[in-house]
Amino acid sequence: MSEAASSHVALAKSTKSTRNSATPSSTVDGTLLPSLAPLLHAWLPRQRWFAGKGRPVTGFSLVAATEMLPLDGSAGPGLLHLLVRAEQPEQSARPADDCYQLLIGVRTSLPTTLAAALIGRVEHGPLAGRTVYDALHDPRLAGLLLERFRRPGTLGSLRFERTAAIPAGPAPRVLDAEQSNSSLVYGDAYILKIFRRVFPGANPDLELPLALAREGCERVPAPIAWFEAPGPEPLTLGVLQPFLHGARDGWQLALTALTAGRDFVPEARALGRATAEVHTALAKALPTPALHGTQTRQLVARMVQRLEAAADAVPALVPYVPALRTAFDAVTALGHRGGGWAQQRVHGDLHLGQALRSPDGFWSLIDFEGEPARPLDERRRPALPVRDVAGMLRSFDYAARSHRPWNPEWAARCRAAYCEGYALASGTDPRGEPELLRAHETDKAVYEVVYEARHRPDWLPVPMAAIQRLAQSAAA
Repeated sequence: MSEAASSHVALAKSTKSTRNSATPSSTVDGTLLPSLAPLLHAWLPRQRWFAGKGRPVTGFSLVAATEMLPLDGSAGPGLLHLLVRAEQPEQSARPADDCYQLLIGVRTSLPTTLAAALIGRVEHGPLAGRTVYDALHDPRLAGLLLERFRRPGTLGSLRFERTAAIPAGPAPRVLDAEQSNSSLVYGDAYILKIFRRVFPGANPDLELPLALAREGCERVPAPIAWFEAPGPEPLTLGVLQPFLHGARDGWQLALTALTAGRDFVPEARALGRATAEVHTALAKALPTPALHGTQTRQLVARMVQRLEAAADAVPALVPYVPALRTAFDAVTALGHRGGGWAQQRVHGDLHLGQALRSPDGFWSLIDFEGEPARPLDERRRPALPVRDVAGMLRSFDYAARSHRPWNPEWAARCRAAYCEGYALASGTDPRGEPELLRAHETDKAVYEVVYEARHRPDWLPVPMAAIQRLAQSAAA
């Protein structure tokens, strides 16, 4: 029997046993999580998408469990979907416990082709003597997820939705590039992003592409299907979108251009136009509350707070704090003189790696989740469009700095071309209010300083060079 046929048969068995029922089977009972806990203690903190690194895991609690493919006493594989809360000591403002989505494969023995996906062998409980592993690396189990989208509805504690018919058959493979999530590519047709750390409420990586699709914006791949854990505030678990076969991300393209000694001005200008088209569509699709008075002061206060916290964490910032605060204060003064600005939903974490260019030169924007480290309600908060612009301008700086010799003129030309392209599509040049742009660039560079100091100290000179430039500009 072919792999695809096996998936169809397995899905039929799973649907028959669990459709419209959240009742646990003999496998999913009160002893399941305690039996898995020793293995998860060792495995979970090693995963790239685990957000609680540096803090001990003191325990686990089960939020929900669904037996997507029962074992039925066979050798396997079986497939368990778990939502597990990792209990950790609270640190600063972070929630004490994060909820993670786990897709666990179960077999009597693991083929050598799946050795890298191993979680461990269960010693007791309903899976005693079985081997458990990360199911996304198993083509048979990964294929079941696509099959489930083809037949939407409720499965245990999960609900599957789709907007279009999905053909059967594309073979799955895992993408290794993801950091905070996991992605499966099915043939050259679809990409499924699996959110590993999940939150109650609409995930912007589903909410915003759906809104853009309703507006007819083609710059963002429209969701074809998704699944969630229902409830008063559903948890978005995964989104299926078209896979942009042959597209390359802007970061790769920029580095290639730098290595070849080529300009990147046409590409940067076209990317600016694409960004503006997405912003325009988002402003039409969703509310655009005004920012003025008290809200402006609150925006600046948050920027100042982040600056002061960053200076406490990275002493190299301290000499620049007075000048950088001047950049933020200029926004407050501008707000007093003007009538305010329109806020709207934005990308929230825009950089060259979040933009894909197809072979015909068409730019698309992806990954609307926002900065995963920030709370979901903050990521869904309306902001000024210049926030995305500032993120992309900083990305050009990063690209130029990552190449030797450093080419600041290359970055300056790209930054100017990007703003020109944005102005052509939106009618508003981001450089027209330099105080706003400088403040948001400064805020982004401050964030980068803290990130690099903690995770990539060798890269710290990149944002520090921007800090020096921005401080000099603010003091001028």
